[in-house]
Amino acid sequence: MDNRKNNGGHSTKGKAGRKPKDEENRIRDLMKPYSLDAIQCLANIIVDDTARHSDKISAAKLIIEYTYGKPKETVENINIDANKLTPEEIKEISKNLDEYY
Repeated sequence: MDNRKNNGGHSTKGKAGRKPKDEENRIRDLMKPYSLDAIQCLANIIVDDTARHSDKISAAKLIIEYTYGKPKETVENINIDANKLTPEEIKEISKNLDEYY
C-alpha cells in the first residue's frame, strides 16, 4: 500500500494502466477530425436497408447513449421483517425467487 489516504487499500503506483493525461489529449486531438464522419457512418448504418438489425440497433444505441447518456440502473431495496411473515407469505417469496433466479 502506498502512503496515500483513502486509496481503498490498493496501490496506486503507476495508476494501474491509465494513460497519462497528455497522451489522452493527444489521441483525442488526432481523432476529432473524424468525429463527424463517425457519426455519419452510424447514421448510414441505421438507414441502410441491407444492414443487419443487430448493427442498426448497435449504431442507434451508441448515438442515443452519447447524445442523452446511458440510462441509470435502479435497484429497488425492500426491507422485510422476516419474523412478521406468515408461512404463506414465505412460500410466495420463495416461489418468486425461484422463478426469478
